[in-house]
Amino acid sequence: MKSVLKIAFASYCSLISLSVISQDIHFSQFFEAPLLRNPSLAGIYTGDIRVQAVYRDQWNSVTNAYKTGSLNGEFKKPIGKADDFITLGMQILYDRAGTIGWTSVHALPALNYHKSLSADRNRYLSLGFMGGVVQRSFDVSKMTTNSQYDGTGLGENITNSQYIYLDGSVGMSYNSNLNDNPNNNFFLGAAYHHFNRPNNSFYRNPNIELHPKWVFSGGLRFGAGDYAYVTLQADHSRQGGFSETIGGALYGLKVGGDPADPDYVIHGGAFLRWNDALVPVIKLDYMPYSFSFSYDVNISKLKPSSYGRGGFELSLSYIGFLNRDDRSTLNSTLCPRF
Repeated sequence: MKSVLKIAFASYCSLISLSVISQDIHFSQFFEAPLLRNPSLAGIYTGDIRVQAVYRDQWNSVTNAYKTGSLNGEFKKPIGKADDFITLGMQILYDRAGTIGWTSVHALPALNYHKSLSADRNRYLSLGFMGGVVQRSFDVSKMTTNSQYDGTGLGENITNSQYIYLDGSVGMSYNSNLNDNPNNNFFLGAAYHHFNRPNNSFYRNPNIELHPKWVFSGGLRFGAGDYAYVTLQADHSRQGGFSETIGGALYGLKVGGDPADPDYVIHGGAFLRWNDALVPVIKLDYMPYSFSFSYDVNISKLKPSSYGRGGFELSLSYIGFLNRDDRSTLNSTLCPRF
């Protein structure tokens, strides 16, 4: 019976990879892939350079289904004589899904401008753009159709198993202190992805386009004593006829003699992807590095087939300052941060 379920689930994953190709990739640790949320979230951190990597392995206990990797880098520097900043970024994304090896590779440069709205507090309005090249492909040799059992081949007029298109996103966000404490802050943002509506068909059918996607994001961080703080993060996205809402909180505990400069910070918490998965998360900050682990506990309609098992994610990030005073934000009184 277990083998039958595996075969059925593998077939389902293959159908999913073909039927929802117009829907975007997502991460449970969405907070570790800010450019995928909104290009105007690039540069909203305390530092000059940030590099983040996320790896996701989903439903691998049932079948070889989804493997996704994200790598993004950002460089922030002051610009002009005011307290404005500019951030240059790059988002690299790789995804492989289903028995036919449905593969997507994204290379998306990003540019974000942070405009200061106050001379004495961290209040920034950011406008970001991201755009680049996406390649999609699959392995024809692993594809099966009804026609093959009739001895007439695939029965599909597929002349090319890969194609390339250009993609673009734009977003805006507001970032500010919550009160007079610069460590208590929040952000709100909205992004519009795939505004150019790229063609999304191996047959190059002009009527098949990638649906634009709206993403609304928010985050709040506040102290819970000298040695602890709470971070809230949430996203709501809408693409075509689909929507997704995910949100949750992490409790951070500082360890070390100085709460302003702790030896490390241990975080624990959970996120909920509505009607899909509960996601416990643990995170360790050992500056300038951070490590996170999460696991999706499946609560969707697929729970009987997946036995409640979803997927795990690992992330690694680095945030640092440059030594060059003319290009560093280290001595800046005001700076976009979260």
